[in-house]
Amino acid sequence: MNPIWLIRLARWARRPPSMGRVKLVLGVGILCLILFGIEHVWGWPEWLTVNGKTKLR
Repeated sequence: MNPIWLIRLARWARRPPSMGRVKLVLGVGILCLILFGIEHVWGWPEWLTVNGKTKLR
């Protein structure tokens, strides 16, 4: 572990983030997990693929 992370953890312990920021980070994390789950179950739609299938030579 990098010593800078220990300094950040100490600073975070002394002045924790607001409840609004915690909710925002958790909401974004949950949204990412939901999108990952949807993509894992149903796959990526073909109409969202930019270049289609490419052939490597």
